[in-house]
Parts: sequence; C-alpha cells; structure tokens
Amino acid sequence: MKNCNQCGKCCIKYGGGDLAVTKEEIELWEIFNPEIYQYVKNGQIWFNPNTGEPYTTCPFLETAPQTDPTAKKIYTCSIYLNRPEDCRHYPSLLSEMIRDECEMVEMTDLENPEKAKAKLELLMKDSHHG
Repeated sequence: MKNCNQCGKCCIKYGGGDLAVTKEEIELWEIFNPEIYQYVKNGQIWFNPNTGEPYTTCPFLETAPQTDPTAKKIYTCSIYLNRPEDCRHYPSLLSEMIRDECEMVEMTDLENPEKAKAKLELLMKDSHHG
C-alpha cells in the first residue's frame, strides 16, 4: 500500500452529489464556515450558490499549480480540515479502492489483503479522526 499520491480519482468520482453529509456538519458549516454552507441546498451538497444547480464535481477540489505541463496533476482540497465525514473515511476498504482504481493499491496488497487492510488502517488513522 502506497501513500496517497493525490491523484484525485476518489474526489472526482464521488465529489458531485454522491457524498452524504450529516445535519450536524451542515449546522457547523452554517455557523463557522459560511463559505462552505453556501454550497448546501435542502440538506444536500454541492450546489452552485448562484444558480442552485448541482455540481457534478466538488467545488472545493483544486489542482496544484504545475510548472511542467506534462506532469501528472496533483489534486488538493481547499476545505480539507472541514471536509465532510464521507471524505474523511475514504478509503476504508481494499475492495472499494480496487473498484475506484485507487493508485495507493499495489500488487502485494492483492496478494495479501489482510496485510493491506492493516496498512490502510494505519495510513488513514489521522484522516479518519481528523
């Protein structure tokens, strides 16, 4: 299991209306993060605050500046510390990582899924509780 290389596949795949958000998260954003809350509509995320139309990708997903146009894009989250719990808990299963073509997965993970699970839990410890 490799460290996350910020390929963005998970954010691109699940960054539209596929994320669940709790009522508590919305309430906290409303109070402390109005810049995030403005993208909430009827308890759902992510909606254009001007048109009310749903986004197909997360409005907070950004690409890091590149000096080499041929280099692979590096994705960042502009609300990382206040991102939804759904984001904090991804990835949690090797099977979902394989399905989503996560670039953290290595051949040795497929050969020894139990070891991969332990490594994943260790890698994601800070993210899950952040």
